[in-house]
Amino acid sequence: MIDIRQIRDDFDAMARALARRGVTERELAGIRELDERRRALITEGDNLRAEQREGSRRIGSAPADERAEMIAAVKVVSARLDELEPLQADADRALEQALAVVPNLPHRDAPDGQDETDAIQLFTFGEMPSFGFEIADHVELGEALGIIDIPRAVKVSGSRFAYLLGSAVMLEFALIRWGLDELTAHGFLPVVPPVLTREEVLYGTAFLPTSADQLYRMERDDLYLVGTSEVPLAGLHMGEILDGDALPLRYGGFSTCFRREAGTYGKDTRGIFRVHQFDKLEMFSFVLPEDSEAEHERLRDIEVGLFRQLGLHGRVVDIPVGDLGDSAARKYDCEVWLPGQQAYRELTSASNCTDYQARRLRCRYRTPDGDTAMVHTLNGTLIAVGRTLIALLENHQRADGSVTVPEVLQPYVGADIITGRTLDGARER
Repeated sequence: MIDIRQIRDDFDAMARALARRGVTERELAGIRELDERRRALITEGDNLRAEQREGSRRIGSAPADERAEMIAAVKVVSARLDELEPLQADADRALEQALAVVPNLPHRDAPDGQDETDAIQLFTFGEMPSFGFEIADHVELGEALGIIDIPRAVKVSGSRFAYLLGSAVMLEFALIRWGLDELTAHGFLPVVPPVLTREEVLYGTAFLPTSADQLYRMERDDLYLVGTSEVPLAGLHMGEILDGDALPLRYGGFSTCFRREAGTYGKDTRGIFRVHQFDKLEMFSFVLPEDSEAEHERLRDIEVGLFRQLGLHGRVVDIPVGDLGDSAARKYDCEVWLPGQQAYRELTSASNCTDYQARRLRCRYRTPDGDTAMVHTLNGTLIAVGRTLIALLENHQRADGSVTVPEVLQPYVGADIITGRTLDGARER
């Protein structure tokens, strides 16, 4: 949530910044009016309470013949205060609801634009793969090896689900175990968080109210299945005041994630690129405001470093403001080349959410002078398992239909190549 004080103090600058994200000056002016009404009601209430206290004090020492009139005057004040209480509550609620749908202020260097075609390529990494044979996509490879079964998953759960079998399972957990080792080496504390969360945490991370159509809700229990462990990791310090000297706090969460993929009908229907259930390793950082830009670069570079180690080629793009999630001020996407699609596709991203989530989550830190201020929060996907499996299968396929296991994963997989559903433990040299 943006800071209402910024609208009060520099309306024109806020209007220019948020116009980049599609917020009109009229909408912002409406929020300012709600804030002015709320503050006017608070001021009136404070003045009336002071008048009530003074009137009550004077009644005790007033002559008897004046008390009735003074008591009547205090009752009038009390009656108005009773009227003000629900009015103030309504004003508070109206202002919060209006602010809840305003996105974060965009970073000054985030590119303008509305969709992925407006993204700016920052740099590439790794070498573009070349093949001396006809390549297959991950579905063809997975079915031939017997390690991905989509038709049976559709029979059991419907579209956008898949069974991973044998070597694919071993490869998934190799990625997770290796990823955890990488996370701890970079100073992240491993976490297995809850995957069911309360509405207030999703609101705090800005997935509600605007992304409700993407969430699975357990109505009987009033809980939501998370679409990313960013949500419970952000909620870890909800309502807390952190020690500024202890920052940054870095967490690496592993969870299964669930997304409805609403609005993507007919898009990426082949294979396991866009599914309703997937596993992921997520990085999350709580930092001092002055450190968030450097932390953003750090998260991005960690992601790129892992892709390099996996022998993948790709690029990093700066996402345009019109394509940012509500909470992000700036986002980098790491797109990896997928030979089966002959395209760069997003595998991970890193977002700087500045103080937007912290304000909604009421997460602050203690400053050296004893005051409090909002922390900055950042998130970055380290490994999106399903999409990384696609990249590994397609980029490391061999002419005979087998798949080479990247060297860094071989100790975790227990084999150098994947030749089918089961692993015989043999290492090809």
